[in-house]
Amino acid sequence: MEINQEHILHKSSRDIHRWQNYLSEFVYGGMDGSVTTFAVVAGAAGADLSSSVVIILGFANLIADGFSMSVGSYLSSNSEQDTYQKHKNVEHWEVDHIPESEREEIRNIYKAKGFTGDLLEQVVDKITEDKDRWVDIMMKEELKMMPNTKSPRSMALFTFVSFVMVGFIPLLIYVYEYVSAVKMERTFLIASVLTSLTFIGIGWLKSVVNHTNRIKSIWETFFLGVSAAMIAYFVGNLLESIIR
Repeated sequence: MEINQEHILHKSSRDIHRWQNYLSEFVYGGMDGSVTTFAVVAGAAGADLSSSVVIILGFANLIADGFSMSVGSYLSSNSEQDTYQKHKNVEHWEVDHIPESEREEIRNIYKAKGFTGDLLEQVVDKITEDKDRWVDIMMKEELKMMPNTKSPRSMALFTFVSFVMVGFIPLLIYVYEYVSAVKMERTFLIASVLTSLTFIGIGWLKSVVNHTNRIKSIWETFFLGVSAAMIAYFVGNLLESIIR
């Protein structure tokens, strides 16, 4: 059976583009996961807790916070889609029942854009000859609403997977120490270095998603993560000195 190479390349390109749509969920899930988990690790290190306690606290944070964040992403996206559809249904009803009023709104929208005379009427006629096109223009121009083409379930999945996968990095050295049964020196320092590199990588990806300055994005992410860890470390250290 002959394989259509053009079809395969087109399908691969389409699949890559589809996954790229969820890059923002991956970035923000990973950023939140690395920052919060490293804060837990830093707080435990400040309190001079054992590696086993760090692992327990870290994994509890990974699963609970990761699940919470993914559920929040799902509910928010689902609500956004429901709101868009509700307003779209209203616009369809208005086009069906009060077309002259809606037609006048289209006219006013394009008059404000500089269209006049016969050209304006031609634009209005062209838009209003198709109800779906008519409603889409009303949604974009009047209500300033755009459809969210992302799947809420996929957004939640990408957020959770990224949160857990990237958030695991601060725990990596502690898990290695526990599994290998080899006592490691300066585990928190190693975890800090690994997590700092993670912050740099996440900051770079954030700049790609937001099309912003890379150095600025990396610095902001690094500063946020380190600040959260420092606060957690000193709070843990303070509480340890008070309780003991």
